[in-house]
Amino acid sequence: MINSDLVKFADKRFGQNFLKSDIYIHQIIQAMPDTNLRVAEIGPGLGDLTKELVRVRNVTAFEVDKRLCEHLKSTFEEPLVTEGFELKCGDVLEHWEHKNLLDEPYHLVANLPYYIATKIILKALKDPQCRSILVMVQKEVAVKFAALAGQKEFSALSVLAQSAGKAQLCFEVGPEAFVPPPKVTSALLLIEKEETKDDENFEMLLRIAFRQPRKKLLSNLAAVFGKEKIEHLFLRLGFDPSLRPHETETSAYHHLYNELKKDTLDGRQPK
Repeated sequence: MINSDLVKFADKRFGQNFLKSDIYIHQIIQAMPDTNLRVAEIGPGLGDLTKELVRVRNVTAFEVDKRLCEHLKSTFEEPLVTEGFELKCGDVLEHWEHKNLLDEPYHLVANLPYYIATKIILKALKDPQCRSILVMVQKEVAVKFAALAGQKEFSALSVLAQSAGKAQLCFEVGPEAFVPPPKVTSALLLIEKEETKDDENFEMLLRIAFRQPRKKLLSNLAAVFGKEKIEHLFLRLGFDPSLRPHETETSAYHHLYNELKKDTLDGRQPK
């Protein structure tokens, strides 16, 4: 299929930008964790990455676009009759809503549509069957997940990623590697999970902490939990009251959470 045909094939509703560079596809394969777990691929598109994945792993692919599902069924007709490849047509988030994505441990590998990338990554972080996340996303999103405390990009997403394991930005990819080319630079993000955390109250604390990122962390928390309470807590934990949200280590957020949930986050509303 020539590039002009690919542009017509791409559906803006699904944020489709097809990765057509063999160099980057092979680099994605090389960046995969060295285990034989099944791979879950979200949004296989025309199947260029999928073709390489099925050479080295068993793959379950999720595709929402009915046109592309028919294309994939034709392209992967032989693998589909074996146990090595499984294609699920439909909205992956609906499939994922009340259960794990797969019923076995898996690695997530995907070129994700920008509009849904953050939601997919957060779902995978909470899925106990997911062991790692290797995804092509907008560079800005990858940087936020991979940032370290002290860097200006450090955010609630960084804390959630570090709470689950180790995150790194593997490499950047320019718009010219995609058809049609996006308007932004992409990047490959790898999160190797060491544990699974799914705690809405902790996420609520992070939203409060980073609500006004230029303000001091103490001020952001005090606006919800009370100034006297937070000042006393900072003093007891030995935290610098001048710290800003992006300067605060992930471990510190967990210390704060463990203290606050004793009498504030256990079902009662903050004062």
